[in-house]
Amino acid sequence: MESPSPEPTPAPTPSAASQPPSRRRLWFGTLLALLVMLALAGGAWYLIQRNGQSAGGPGAFGGFPATVGHAVAREEELPVVIDALGTVTPLATITLRPQVSGVLTEVLFTEGQTVAKGQLLARIDPRPYEQALMQARGTRMRDEAQLEAARVTLARYRTLLGQDSIARQEVDTQAALVRQLEGTVTTDRAAEATAALNLEYTRITAPTAGRIGLRTVDPGNTVAANATTGIAVITQMNPIDVQFAVPQDRVPDIQAQIAQGEPLPVTATDRGRVRTLDTGSFSTLDNVVDTATGTVKAKARFANTALALFPNQFVNVQLLLRKVRAVVVPVTAVRTGPNGNFVYVVNEDRSVSMRPVQRGESTVEQVAITQGLRAGELVVTEGGDRIKDGARVQLQGEPPAAGPRPEGAQQGRGERRRQRPQ
Repeated sequence: MESPSPEPTPAPTPSAASQPPSRRRLWFGTLLALLVMLALAGGAWYLIQRNGQSAGGPGAFGGFPATVGHAVAREEELPVVIDALGTVTPLATITLRPQVSGVLTEVLFTEGQTVAKGQLLARIDPRPYEQALMQARGTRMRDEAQLEAARVTLARYRTLLGQDSIARQEVDTQAALVRQLEGTVTTDRAAEATAALNLEYTRITAPTAGRIGLRTVDPGNTVAANATTGIAVITQMNPIDVQFAVPQDRVPDIQAQIAQGEPLPVTATDRGRVRTLDTGSFSTLDNVVDTATGTVKAKARFANTALALFPNQFVNVQLLLRKVRAVVVPVTAVRTGPNGNFVYVVNEDRSVSMRPVQRGESTVEQVAITQGLRAGELVVTEGGDRIKDGARVQLQGEPPAAGPRPEGAQQGRGERRRQRPQ
């Protein structure tokens, strides 16, 4: 009799404890990532709700109004100014080059000295040129004596010719000799004048008034005529010009002001626009537009009596075109939206209204409002990104107002104590 075969034992089901460690770490990491995402989403939702309450509700923190900067719209004259970067350019820059060669015997100026026109600055050894002048003068005197003798002889020949005692040919020959000697004397006089001029060139004088730079040649050295380096450089300091560029769109305005015959004031300031170096007037415009920059070169002239402007110095230039009467607000008060420019106007109940405006001329700090705003109204200058139309605000410098308590807010300890039964 056959014995019954044993039933097959079912395979054990793997439990969480018996799972491999790598799968447990994967589950744990997935759960942790989900928790982090939920935390980030909740934080973002909270911030959005908080910003929405601060912008559209009565306040930003616990129901209090947002604090904003403000300014009063005023009606005043707004200067229309063109700001540019300019370079100081002297009217004359002259290199002192010797006109004759020789030994430099004296240097009579100090480096950096302000010299006057015609002032003696240096000397070249004049002795060779004095000898050349004496030789040219002697040659002229000799030829003048020969000319005088030839003229006397010609006069005698003409008298004899009138007496029919001499041939006409001799008279004509003597007349030709006189003309020849006259030409020789003219040449001698030119040579004498050249020698005198060369002697004068041994005295190097200032051709214009200005400031002299560093000298390049010391006394005792031999200098050559028309040397490239020269002895020194003189720069005219006053008056002095400033060259700058103006936008091509402003050229018609400048030409219109020039046509009226009134000078356009120009102010030169330092790099930080803090200190005014000098005040001058507009001089001229260039005749072409620079196609690379879309600007036109211009010049302004300054007296520079205090020598505050230095050649090749970079300065900030302000060209005053005119002044316009308009309602003026700070530049930070005007904002740009999908429908154009607007400002936030603060009402008497400290609510704000978004009002469209039209801009006019502007400066670095102020802008003219041609339409949409009246003088005396308050506008928001700082903090406009935290508010919207209809929001309530608090002005800087005002004492904080007690805002409404949100519904469901927790009572303080003092209120809870007062509400306890006796």
